[in-house]
Amino acid sequence: MNTEVDIPIPNHKVTAARRKATRLLRILYGQRYLQAMALLGVAWMIIFNYVPMYGIIIAFKDFNIIKTISEAPWAGLEHFKAFMEDDNLGYVIKNTLGMSVLKLIIGFPLPIAFALFLNEIRSVRFKKLVQTISYLPHFLSWVILGGILATWLADVGIINNLLMALKIIKEPISYLAEPQYFWSLIITSDIWKELGWSAIIYLAAISGVSPEMYEAATIDGAGRFQKMFYVTLPSIKGTITILFILAVSGILNSNFDQILVLKNQLNETASNVIDVYVYQVGLQQSRFSYATAVGLIKSLISLVLLLSANFITKRMNNTSLF
Repeated sequence: MNTEVDIPIPNHKVTAARRKATRLLRILYGQRYLQAMALLGVAWMIIFNYVPMYGIIIAFKDFNIIKTISEAPWAGLEHFKAFMEDDNLGYVIKNTLGMSVLKLIIGFPLPIAFALFLNEIRSVRFKKLVQTISYLPHFLSWVILGGILATWLADVGIINNLLMALKIIKEPISYLAEPQYFWSLIITSDIWKELGWSAIIYLAAISGVSPEMYEAATIDGAGRFQKMFYVTLPSIKGTITILFILAVSGILNSNFDQILVLKNQLNETASNVIDVYVYQVGLQQSRFSYATAVGLIKSLISLVLLLSANFITKRMNNTSLF
């Protein structure tokens, strides 16, 4: 009697997949302590970043604190239409975009230039001194810095006293009470606080530039400024591009803490931005659905800006976030 025995034919794709899975498990087991710490960060992000996104639906409902989100009646796009018809919309958008665009134009290149010149300092002690002085304001909250600025900018403050001593002005100026000075104060104080800290990433990128490139440039007769423009800057182009994309995507973020500390009723026409407007409407007036709708519009615009900036930079210099 002839008996046929089925001999299994090995599936090479299945075998290769098993080998990859086994290798991955070994790597994960070898990194089990690092993975455990990373999982805590992932869990934190899910709990505090993704789970609360459920609350976005109140932008489409008439929500109040008496009822739960599920019990609140649907309102559709009513709150979005109300924002578009709001009398405050014009100057809120104007203030937000005005300050943010000026911060991008003025404040974005300055840390790059600061990092380039700081990298050229040969004295280690002087370099550390400059770094320490420039980093220090970053570690102070805007509550503290706001109080310092309010004192300096008072009618009898150091700024007015100095300008009058130099005969630049004849009488004190109430800077925080005049709307025409507010944008300048916001941009200047933001640069003062974040200049040194923002330069850290660029300094880290510069430290990764190969010394052989500088040596080759020196042999070719390049000076220090030529090395900065033709060696250092092209070498950190990727870092600059990524940070520029993030800066463009956050153009509607107006540093809520800074403006809330420095704004008052006298400069409100120049200081009321989207973040402050959402805070006033949402918490002070308890219009939670309306404030959520405004915040959602802002987030969607930021997403469009992120994708647009990423697409443009990818087409221009083949560098992007994704």
